[in-house]
Amino acid sequence: MLKLIAAVVVLAVVIILILAATKPATFHVERSIAIAASPEKIAAFVTDFHRWDAWSPWAKLDPAMQVTYSGPDSGTGSIYHWKGNSKVGEGEMEILSATPEKTDIRLDFIKPFEGKNTATFYYSGLPAGPTTVRWTMDGPSSFMTKLMMVFTSMDKMVGPDFDRGLTNLKSAAEHP
Repeated sequence: MLKLIAAVVVLAVVIILILAATKPATFHVERSIAIAASPEKIAAFVTDFHRWDAWSPWAKLDPAMQVTYSGPDSGTGSIYHWKGNSKVGEGEMEILSATPEKTDIRLDFIKPFEGKNTATFYYSGLPAGPTTVRWTMDGPSSFMTKLMMVFTSMDKMVGPDFDRGLTNLKSAAEHP
């Protein structure tokens, strides 16, 4: 009986490892929302890390989170380093480029898992209409990430946070 249980456990582990090995080498998460504000007004909330508390989905998860800013106050070269509880972990963001159409951000996670990703905010729309904001995150999938993805997905893990953040951004940008 013990041999049967051991064989089932070994088979399950082998199947999980095989499934993990077949997962994609990269991941992509994307969400969007229409905001009744100009791209410039919206981008001002994204390119100034001092304003992230007004809309970031993670800011409220740890009110005692330690945040340090370096570089310019906003725009290209601005850096935001955070260290918080287990819900927010530790990491750093740097604005790589900021144009009227998009903002590219280097996103490095330190804890609880290391990861180097890119987040991008795209702003599009007609001058008289709402601005569509797309928030994306792309990065490599380590083998540990692939193991986790056997049971869930980055979209399921991060997507709801993006939805919440975009809703908060909409509220902040539409109300003075």
